[in-house]
Order: sequence, then C-alpha cells, then structure tokens
Amino acid sequence: MRTAALLSTIVLIFLATAPPASAYPLPGRVTGDVSVHDPTAVRRADGSYLVAHTGANIALKTSTDRIAFRNVGSAFPGGAPWTTAYTNGDRTLWAPDLSYRDGRYWLYYSASTFGSNRSAIFLATSPSGDPGTWTHRGLVVESRTSDDFNAIDPDLVVDEQGRWWLSFGSFWSGIKMIALVPSTGLRADSTLRSIAGRGGGPIEAPTIVKRGAYYYQFVSFDYCCRGAASTYRVVAGRSTSVTGPYVARDGTALTSGGGTEILAGQGSVHGPGHQDVLADVDGDVLVYHYYTDSGASRLGINLLAYDSAGWPFLR
Repeated sequence: MRTAALLSTIVLIFLATAPPASAYPLPGRVTGDVSVHDPTAVRRADGSYLVAHTGANIALKTSTDRIAFRNVGSAFPGGAPWTTAYTNGDRTLWAPDLSYRDGRYWLYYSASTFGSNRSAIFLATSPSGDPGTWTHRGLVVESRTSDDFNAIDPDLVVDEQGRWWLSFGSFWSGIKMIALVPSTGLRADSTLRSIAGRGGGPIEAPTIVKRGAYYYQFVSFDYCCRGAASTYRVVAGRSTSVTGPYVARDGTALTSGGGTEILAGQGSVHGPGHQDVLADVDGDVLVYHYYTDSGASRLGINLLAYDSAGWPFLR
C-alpha cells in the first residue's frame, strides 16, 4: 500500500511539473542555410525546390530534398533600380510570391519601408528561376500615403475558371484582391476588393489555395519582426468563391476579424507566420518563418492536412 501511495504521489508530482503538450507540431527538420524571412517555395520539374524570401534584391535558396537548403544568390544581382522610389534606396525587397505557370517562373514582390504604406508590388518572370535570369515585367499595384491600404505581401491564385487574382495587404484596411491579365500577370482593372481585415489591426501575408470545394485563405495575425517577442500566428478561413466572402470555422467573416488559428508560437518557436502553401508529392506543405529564443529568423516547414469537416491543420 505504501509503495502504491508513493507511486501515486510521484505521478502527481510529475504531472504537476511536466511541461504542457505542444499545441502544434514543431517545425520539421531543416539544415544548412535556413535563415529566412517571408519565404515562398515551388517544386521544380527536376524534383528540387526553389525558395525566395525577403532580402537584398530578393534572396534565393535551393534544396534537393526539402531538408538541406543552400543560398544561391538573388533574383536581381545587378539591383532593382525601379524599386528605389519606394525603398529610399534600400536594396531589401520584401515578401515575394513564387509560382510556376505556363512554362516560366512568376515572382511578385514588394518594395516599401517599414511602417509606411507608400508601397508597390512588382512582377518579374524567369525561364529557370535561377539568379540573374529574372526579367522585370512592371508595376502591378501601388499604394500611397493617402490610401487606406498597403500594397505589400502579394499572393497569386488562379481560380478554377482560369482567372488570375492577386491578394495582398498589411494593417490599414486589411487584405485586398485585384484581377490580373493572365497573359501578362499585370493588373486587369481598377476594382479593389476587400477579403479580410481587423479594423486596422495587425493582419498580413495572405495565401489562397483551392482544395476540394473551397478556396482557403491563410493570413498572419498580430506582430512580426520583433525577434523572440514576435506574436505572429497563422489563421485561416474559407469560401466557395475566390473573391469571398471568407469565413472562419465559427462562421465569423474574415472581413470582420475572423480566422481559425492553425499555428502559433510555443516554447522556443516564436511568432510563426508569413506562410505559403506548397503543393508537393506528399501533400500540402506549410512554409513559414519563425524566431528562435535568440531572435534569429528560421525556415519552418510542416505538412498540412484537412480534417473531416474540411478545415486545415498541421501534422
């Protein structure tokens, strides 16, 4: 009896002191050059991976196995002088979106300065995705200080009818969407749609994918870029139409601040966000950045699945 009582006491003490179970899977194993911010990825025809991320003239990485990554340079090694009116001469270009369509790589990316909505999104294309092969295709959309939106964080989605759309946005009045001309990738008309918002609060980095009957919009809530103090987290909503309305699992519209959380900081993983969804041979993959305890930004990769009700979760 004393032994049983002692064992029960030990178990109770252990349960009281053991750390809580992680709410989400930890980032998958990656090695090599994994310092990134705002990553986007594609799988190439040869089975390798190309990653673009915020950096001088858009930084590029490659991997043969989605585990070991190496730096390979930048999209514009000779510079991007067409962006300097928005960057005050800083070579850092932000938040790219990378895709492969119609036999070439498409790169949408942002030019701005921190905290300003004097911003622009540009397009470049490449036959290979390699550094120095990117051709500047022009300005897609811009925002001025008098506007109530911010033209950063682009994401291209092609709907089931073959129409091209670009979502983008950060803070201000939230996430916006414009129609594109498929042959050029440039803006089709003057219509500006609102597809998510938090009443001026922190929302950024839309990513939209079509899976089954729904378009899923993933966005980052709360605050990036504060190292280990970052509070970024990933939420999602869905719609049967690419232009919305998008709603969370509880029915709240994303335009009214709704969003179903699928990833947040825990333990030594701080502020995960600025996500991209990569369709790979083993399923969907969520690609994102997070911060370590030291404040360094790192590449996060997890498999993404959908539950019986069609809502995404990490595994």
